[in-house]
Amino acid sequence: MWPDRRLLDLIGIDLPIIQAPMAGANGSAMAVAVSEAGGLGSLPCAMLDAAKMRAEVGVIRQRTAKPFNVNFFCHKPAKPDPQRDAAWKARLSAYYVELGLDADASAPAVNRAPFDAAMCEIVEDLKPKVVSFHFGLPAPALLGRVKAAGCIVLSSATTAEEARWLEDRGCDAIIAQGYEAGGHRGMFLTDTIAAQAGTFALLPQVVDAVKVPVIAAGGIADGRGVAAAFALGASAAQVGTAYLFTPEATITTIHRASLRAARDDHTALTNIFTGRPARGLINRAMRELGPMSDLAPAFPTAGGALAPLKARAEATGSGDFSAQWSGQAARLGREMGASELTRKLAEDTAQRLKQMASPA
Repeated sequence: MWPDRRLLDLIGIDLPIIQAPMAGANGSAMAVAVSEAGGLGSLPCAMLDAAKMRAEVGVIRQRTAKPFNVNFFCHKPAKPDPQRDAAWKARLSAYYVELGLDADASAPAVNRAPFDAAMCEIVEDLKPKVVSFHFGLPAPALLGRVKAAGCIVLSSATTAEEARWLEDRGCDAIIAQGYEAGGHRGMFLTDTIAAQAGTFALLPQVVDAVKVPVIAAGGIADGRGVAAAFALGASAAQVGTAYLFTPEATITTIHRASLRAARDDHTALTNIFTGRPARGLINRAMRELGPMSDLAPAFPTAGGALAPLKARAEATGSGDFSAQWSGQAARLGREMGASELTRKLAEDTAQRLKQMASPA
């Protein structure tokens, strides 16, 4: 049924649908639902400590025997920069006054941690079928340990050069992440956002650049998008924003309401919430502070000073200061369970591929 079965056979899944790992927006429930439906469910671990990661993987293993993915960030921790932090806090001071907050209060710590030896030990112990990375790959010694544990390794590329870099260092498959994708850009060899290619321009170039299977990501929310990805050489599609409409998503009611109202021109790339470019739904903070700001502290620390504003605004039902990640295809989202969505994506894709193969 599928034009390219390499990834399906490599991982041992039935459907060419990968649920994007979305830190803060999904946990074990979504991963289980997608894997049980025949796709590849994903557990984002960048915001989990060791105990929580073990607990979440334990839940997944209790509820499915099928393959699943655990995902980690590979960023370099930001160096302390008190001067930049102070400038950012000063930029936000008027909002603190407006919302009745103490601008001199200490900003809370941000809990996005890169993959390290401690997490590697857990991977070696739990041996998930798939381990994926964002922002490149971990140090060679750590990556070697992950592969020695028998895990299949995926990582995101935003250029053909990044894809070749990943393949040369042992990636088993590449996620070609286009400009349309929600959440953080996976870029790691460049920081030139303005030059990033869209999914369907990037995808065939990555397919031509590497020998391993390629997964299309960015702006794909229905069977039409998955079928188009196959036509351009993909082995599967990674879908994120469409899964935010499912009850398994752990986003706020405010975020859900914003997604329901989204249009194709309602998102932008911004660095103000974390310090690194990510696509989200446009709100007051993005309009007035950015969406890209030279003042924003380095990833992932920018969000600390915004956190009190976010909490106070959300308490009144406002998402003015909240990061509401979304890709450009949010308008295509439909409210249904994650298992149903996975099967529907695959069924609609199969129908599209059948139509494409039929003579006119």
